[in-house]
Formats: sequence, C-alpha cells, structure tokens
Amino acid sequence: MSQKKKKILIADDHEIVRHGVRNLIASVADYECCAEATTGRDAVRLCGELQPDVAILDISMPELNGIEAARQILKLCPETKVLIFTVHDAERLVYEVFNAGAHGYILKSDAGRHLLSAVESILEGRHYFSSQVSEVLFESFQRKDMPHAPADDGAKPSSREREIIQLLAEGRSNKEVASALGISVKTAETHRAAVMRKLGLHSIGELVRYAIRNQIIEA
Repeated sequence: MSQKKKKILIADDHEIVRHGVRNLIASVADYECCAEATTGRDAVRLCGELQPDVAILDISMPELNGIEAARQILKLCPETKVLIFTVHDAERLVYEVFNAGAHGYILKSDAGRHLLSAVESILEGRHYFSSQVSEVLFESFQRKDMPHAPADDGAKPSSREREIIQLLAEGRSNKEVASALGISVKTAETHRAAVMRKLGLHSIGELVRYAIRNQIIEA
C-alpha cells in the first residue's frame, strides 16, 4: 500500500513565486501541492476546506497578510503546520511570526537550498528558521529582548482590528470591508471608527502610514 502524500498549500500573490515553490514540491514524491492562494483570506478558506499538512504563506499578501492568516489557519486547522516564506527578516516580524504560532520562517532567497528541508522539519514536529532569521533571534536573546514583544509606542490592535486596518489601508470601502468580513456595512463603519479612535488616527492617510510602519501592508 502506497503512503499517502503530504498535502501542501502555497499562498503568495506572485505567480512566479508560486510556480517556483510548486516545482520544488513536485520534486518530492511524497508531497503534493493541493492548492494555491493569492490572498491571505483565500489561504484561510482553502485550509478550512482541504486541511493541508503544511501551509506555506508569504507575509505580504492582499486582504489578509500572512501573519494574520497564520493565526486564523492554526485556529481553524490545528493540525496544519505553517511555514512563513518571505523576503523580510525584520526582528519585529520574527516576533510576530512566533506569536502567531507558525512552525517555521525562511527567506525566499534561501528557497532553493532550504525550502524542502524546512517542510520536512516541520512535518516531523520541529521548528525551522533560515540562518539569517536565526541570527536575528540570537541577537535578540543576547539582548534579552525575546520572547517578549518589542516596545510598543501606542495601543495594540487586536487580530480583527488588524484585518480591518489592512483592508482600509488597501483602499477598500466600508461595503467591501463588510463583504470581506461577513458583517453588515453599519458594523464595518462602527469598527472603522473604533479602530481610528483607538489608534488616535484622524484620516485614511494616517491609517495607511500606520499600516506601513507596523508592517501590516507594504509601501
């Protein structure tokens, strides 16, 4: 009896990246790419439907970034292992990835050498980090900064509030936010006002700058 293949979901909004990862996955007989997503929200939906063994997520995706998607996927599919796959190695992002419960964090520049090793490691129950990410962690531990959060200079939005911030910063209307989150337009308007008030923001321009500064969206 043949061994059941491990199902792997790929989420990245760049076709060329998905193509490259898909080819790497296809090179291993025991792995199969069960689905591809171009937004974090689609990644969450597909994980709920397919229950993949591994979800490979970019951080910078439209509608819902990879960190927020990871949180939702792990809540919805606790058996799925999440591997963050990104160009970013900022200390704050490494912390956020830890906090979200992801099992690995590798840089896209290391994909050819390390992606398959990362997938194998997390499937075996271990964590995996690129060497550059490990250096960031080591420096943080030396300063005794981790695993605590970096200093925050203001109110910290909840996961749902970060979703709303991302959608608004991407230029979505209240109606589009309501549709994406499955809530009424009136509720979306209420959430928008509450987020702006909580963060002390007075315009969409300020909200966009906040989202970029806190790496919820890319500039």
